[in-house]
Amino acid sequence: MRAKPEHRDRDGTEVAVLDALADRREEGMTVFELRSHVDEDIDTLEEALGELKDDGLIEAREGDNRTVILPDEAAVGPADSEEEEPDFFDRIRDRLPF
Repeated sequence: MRAKPEHRDRDGTEVAVLDALADRREEGMTVFELRSHVDEDIDTLEEALGELKDDGLIEAREGDNRTVILPDEAAVGPADSEEEEPDFFDRIRDRLPF
């Protein structure tokens, strides 16, 4: 599962966060769990989470003495869809700094 194509042009850390959350869309992830999936320092991760929250692509919920981050339905693809391999232009766009 991955972030929807319309969100793939965001900052690399933001896309990595959405991709990680897409795999755990029902139960969400704590910041520490996200940090283990996204190879960034905590300040960069915190900035990405702030941007995603401001844009309404994630939400934070408290429960069981912990806070979990959940993706918005608009941010990730359907749970049962097969992942398509990126086409030639997607691979070029991912490599170039736009």
